[in-house]
Order: sequence, then structure tokens, then C-alpha cells
Amino acid sequence: MNSLSRRGFLAATAAAIGAAQMPRTAFAQAVAPIGLSATTRTLDIEGRAATVFGLSGPGGQGLVLDPGQRFRVDLTNDLDIGTIIHWHGQIPPNLQDGVPDMPMPLLAPGETRSYDFEARPGTHWMHSHVPVQEMTLLAAPLIVRRPEDLAADRQEVVMFLHDFSFRPADQVLAEITAGMADHDMSAMGAESSVGGMAGMNHGGMQMGGMAMNGMAMDLNDFDFDAYLANDRTLSDPEVVPVERGGRVLLRVINAAAATSFWIDPGEVPARLVATDGHAVEPVAGRRFGLAMGQRLDIELDLPGSGAFPVLALREGARERTGLVLATPGAAVPRITALSDEETRAFDTDLAQEVLLKGATATAIAPVAPRPVDRTHMMMLQGGMMPYGWTIDGRSWGNHTPLQAKSGERVEITFHNMSMMGHPMHLHGHVFQVVNVNGRAIIGALRDTVYVPPMAMVTVALDAGEAARWMLHCHHMPHLSTGMMTEFAVSA
Repeated sequence: MNSLSRRGFLAATAAAIGAAQMPRTAFAQAVAPIGLSATTRTLDIEGRAATVFGLSGPGGQGLVLDPGQRFRVDLTNDLDIGTIIHWHGQIPPNLQDGVPDMPMPLLAPGETRSYDFEARPGTHWMHSHVPVQEMTLLAAPLIVRRPEDLAADRQEVVMFLHDFSFRPADQVLAEITAGMADHDMSAMGAESSVGGMAGMNHGGMQMGGMAMNGMAMDLNDFDFDAYLANDRTLSDPEVVPVERGGRVLLRVINAAAATSFWIDPGEVPARLVATDGHAVEPVAGRRFGLAMGQRLDIELDLPGSGAFPVLALREGARERTGLVLATPGAAVPRITALSDEETRAFDTDLAQEVLLKGATATAIAPVAPRPVDRTHMMMLQGGMMPYGWTIDGRSWGNHTPLQAKSGERVEITFHNMSMMGHPMHLHGHVFQVVNVNGRAIIGALRDTVYVPPMAMVTVALDAGEAARWMLHCHHMPHLSTGMMTEFAVSA
């Protein structure tokens, strides 16, 4: 699942590619639904057995779809509790979106529910929309290949990131929301937060000792027991066999509950080529960041033979995880779970976001230039003591929906008035980042945008199916304490 070789893949999928060229109705009749199960599994984390949840498909955790293949899935709940799965990055009919009681209820234990919709290509994922379940690893990759992925002479590798605690997720959540957790109140400076992006001035900002507008930023809600890449820590990382001098497409998915990461490919030449499943004009760099719910596609050109660690660094801390790309016979080095220095905070000045430009082929269709029909300003507020997070001063259940009509061009401005960053995710839509702190840009296409403290980000979209669509922070403790609203689209 995690290593997807183009050469090995071509023969195995020839029949599926042929089927994908058939008329859609014939294809739907010819291919049986894929079975997917919400289940429990046991991981070995630092020598301790850990029982977690998972989403098991025919090839293990997660699903990989071929170009043109519809998302035809029979989801079975093999847990002893109710659950529901959201297809993050996909745009299914609202009935199939996977939010509790919006409009479908949880799947009862033993129940099977069928899904059938056109799959959107790119690096996506799927997860429970019950916060404590996502924190217990009820999540998995959802990769939908494009035809050019099959034609490219490169190997695909998935890096699926999590934060993990041995304690039950409900206890962790209760400790965080009660204000008893150890919080990282690292101060941060005003220098660029982008690490190693081409063409940028990267001053040596250190965590601590500096402040943002005289105020300290709260980076991390909780010190987790482990940080995982493909269910493993650096004491026993996944070692992915690769070709000498080969090219790798690294599909990075941040499925963590409350952790942003910097991706560090070491000395391997790297360029960012897609965000949230959508192509961007390639950006070369040495570190690339992503918040919870976001995805990055990074192309790596291996310099020859050897072992090449690709690390995910926890923002504002020393903890790290990752995997190792290794050519035949290469000695795999031992890598400690703590780096020598703390990393900087993630994209505090949105310097990385400003660099990203939607590739022309993909950016025109969703947000072709046209007059804006409706605008919304969303105030993101909250704090640590007491612990609570709101949108426009209201929490879920007391919220005021954002209104739009199907087909309208809508701009939403997220204004973060808190000292913690918020990755804001909109269901059922793709949007384009069009303004950052008052600066107009033709930015990346996304479904999850990170809004750092005291910042403003505007996104543009065309309102889709007339339905209630969830709009929320993808930081699980923020979501669980009410930082969500709905985008209510009428006909």
C-alpha cells in the first residue's frame, strides 16, 4: 500500500485501465463494489502493543483507485460502536459525505452502507468524523490516480502521519479541554516561517525568547506518546525499497489530531507539486509544512545508491517521525526520535502559502474568473483557559450557518483572532486561496487551509449541491469543543 511502483503496477492494472475507458454506465455495471471495513488492529509502538482502529480494504489500510474508477465502496462497521466515515477531499452527494446526522446517522455495529460517486483524483484520505475515533487512528489513505501517474517513470510512496497516545482518546481529549494538559507556549518571531523554500530569506528563527506582536503563540495542545509514519516510529521505521537514481512521488497525508509537521527530505532534491490533491506550479525546497487534514505531493530525485530518510518534524518541538527510502544493499542508519533542535512554528507568516500557485490546467475549472456573488467573514476565536474555540463567537449547536445559493461564486475570509493556528476544512467543495493578509494571489486549490494566529486568508469557490455542508477546524480538540459551523447551500 505504501510503496507503489509504476513498473509493477502497469501489468497488474491493464485490465482496470481498459475498463476505465469504457462508458461510465458499463464500467459501473462491470466492477463490483470494493469492501472496506472499520475495524480494530494491534500495532507495536516502542515495544508496546497498542489496540487502535483502522480502515481495511483489499490491499490493507486504505484504498487506491485507478484513473476513471468510480468510488464504489461497501463500508462495513466491524466495531462494537457506531461510526461514520468522511471521504476527505472527495465531493460525494451530500447524503454520502459522512458527517453524523448530516443527514445520515452513524453506522451501527455490523451495518454495511454503500457509496457510489465519481472519484476526484489526487492524494486524499478517509477518517471517522467522531473526534475520539479519529484520534484512535480510524483513518487511512485514499489515493485516486491520474492517467499521468501511470505514464510517469516514478515510484509512489505514501507517508501517513499520526500523533498517538497509549491512553484512551476520550481521556486525552478530556485532559486537553479541561485545561490540564502541558501546553507548549513557545513564542515566535516575525521572521519567515518557511524552512528552506527556494528564493526566500530564511532567518534563523529559534523557538522561545521572541514574541508575535508581543504575544505568545500556543503551538501544541498535548505531548503525545509517539508520532507515527505509516503506523511506525523511528525506532522501527518503514524501509521502502527504491531504485538507484530513481524518482519518487511522496504522497504525504497529515492525519494527526493536533500536530502540524515539517517534511524534511534531507539532501535529496525535492519539489512540491500538489497540495490537497491538486497540482501546483512546482516549488523546490528543503522543508515543506502541512497542518492537520492537509496533503502534499513531493517529487524526490534520488541522487544514487544509499538510504535516504524522509522525516516529519513536529512543529515547535524536537519530536520527529518518518520513513527511509533505501536502494538495494544500502545500510539503513539508526535515527533517533528527537532531533537536536526544536523546529520553528508552521507557516506563521503564510510565506509557504503565498509561494503556491495553482497549476493552470487545474485552477481554471473550479474558480474561473467571475464576479463574486456573496462574501462571508468568519472570525476564529478562542483560548486555552478556559479551553474553548468558536466561529463568530458561537460554538456548534449555537452556530449561524453561512448561506449561499447553488452556483454562486462565494468568497470566505477566515480571520483568526486567537493565538493558535486553525486548519479550516470545508466539505463538499474545492476552493482556491485568493488573498493572504490583504495580498491578492492566484493560490493553490485546497479543501483545507491553515490560518495562523492573527492572520486573514480568503478563499473563493462555487457553491455546489444544495445541502448542509460542514465547515470546521481540523484540530480535533478544537472541533470537539465546538469550532464548526455549516455552509448552507440552497437551490
